[in-house]
Amino acid sequence: MENNLLRIEDLVNNPTPRVPVCLCLDISGSMGAVEGDCEETGETVFEDGETWNIVTGGTSRISELEAGVEAFYEEIRADEMTVYSAEICIVTFGDKAICIEDFANIERQQELPKLCPAGDTAMGEGVNLALDLLERRKQEYQDKGVDYYQPWLVLMTDGKPNGDEEELARAIRRTADMVNNKKLTVFPIGIGSEADMDVLGQFSPKREPLKLKGLKFREFFVWLSQSLSRTSMSMPGEVIKLDTEGIKGWGEL
Repeated sequence: MENNLLRIEDLVNNPTPRVPVCLCLDISGSMGAVEGDCEETGETVFEDGETWNIVTGGTSRISELEAGVEAFYEEIRADEMTVYSAEICIVTFGDKAICIEDFANIERQQELPKLCPAGDTAMGEGVNLALDLLERRKQEYQDKGVDYYQPWLVLMTDGKPNGDEEELARAIRRTADMVNNKKLTVFPIGIGSEADMDVLGQFSPKREPLKLKGLKFREFFVWLSQSLSRTSMSMPGEVIKLDTEGIKGWGEL
């Protein structure tokens, strides 16, 4: 209830047109995978439908993802225009989908929750929750007479969905319909060699999904914040071209 009141208060106190962005992040067990300089211990663990070697050293996907999200918030706070227009929501999905950071003025979101990898990849449940939260926030904008830009959905995963198949089908259908009707901009990003790019492509009928180069999460989120800044300086409804040249620094088809 308190968070609901704060969200409404933000709209009353700050009528700047908003850009709602939902980060829908995979935190399944495989996101604990390590890359870089590491050594195998000889032990294994079964996680997220696969057997993984336990190692020491290196850098985990989840720790780099956390650092990337932190950089995203830092970049937004440093932009005097975007800080008033951007609203970020974070949904994570492992065994289940959870909203760990709801929409609010970004200045209220000082300490981001810790991301802990565990469980399977309930991607459909995650996307459906993200879309529900975006729709609810859009309705709040409309109720308070606040203009808004086309919502953004950032979907990041390093595996194949293994949650409820009906939820996945519904999530793909909803997302594709919204994209085709110009009601949503979606950024599907694959992480590592196990990411199911075919499934990610089904969420994005207008744009090919991209694969992250290595663990370049920070580079991706800095690029995303710059794209968000260009959007916040435009007029709602105006078509903004993405910096496709900048994508080369962190992504590949």
